[in-house]
Amino acid sequence: MRRAASLPAALWVSAILVVTPLAAEVASGERATLTVFAAASLAEPFGELGRMLERARPQLRVRFNFAGSQQLAAQIEQGASADLFASADERWMSYLAEHERVAGDPHVFAHNQLVVIVPRSNPARITRLEQLARRGVKVVLGAPAVPVGAYSREALKRLAREPGYASDYASRVLFNVVSEEENVKSVLAKVQLGEADAGIVYRSDVTPSVARYLRVFELPTAAQITASYPIVAVRGATQPEAARAFVDLLDSEAGRAVLTRHLLTPVSPPTP
Repeated sequence: MRRAASLPAALWVSAILVVTPLAAEVASGERATLTVFAAASLAEPFGELGRMLERARPQLRVRFNFAGSQQLAAQIEQGASADLFASADERWMSYLAEHERVAGDPHVFAHNQLVVIVPRSNPARITRLEQLARRGVKVVLGAPAVPVGAYSREALKRLAREPGYASDYASRVLFNVVSEEENVKSVLAKVQLGEADAGIVYRSDVTPSVARYLRVFELPTAAQITASYPIVAVRGATQPEAARAFVDLLDSEAGRAVLTRHLLTPVSPPTP
């Protein structure tokens, strides 16, 4: 097989990995559909990876269902048809494993971190994270069952132990919560639209298209949370080969470059 001159080396390696299993699909003339259930925070990088896979495998269509990990896990547990599940935490992956809805062992492919965001107009005049606890500040968080919501609450507890923060800081910030959202994109939208004074999202959510509408505050290192993203094939997947191809692309040099470009930290794939 000769290497096409116009194809970047990293993508060529991925193409070799993903094109070969498609022979039966090409021969039959049918177009298969790979269904990926993925955490809302993965919408941008997974969308790009899906398009890469479709270009490498013209007979394959990649369909995504992006939502809160808890919603996706519940849908799969109740019988929704999916080939792959990528969660924003290991809690909901464990939930599906306990309900015998995964095929094989999940592996963590990326990490993410949290940031605090406020609208660019900053109506609450927030200049320090300590001010999130000030009475009257409207805070929006993910609901406790949502990975970003659980991570956010843990970060607030850690901040309460930092110098300069009141011991009741976390409870005071939670008292200011005016809305608990079912996925991180909803938190982002409410702050971006000025419906809240502050929110906590993943660093990767502050894409160039929304960054101009926001101000971003980094968490102190001691209070930072590292979010883990595991992925696994779903038991009973109708497209196991295509699912394997997506994971191979995700773990490849080209896939890791996509994750990095979208502000995620890739994790080395497990050794076979």
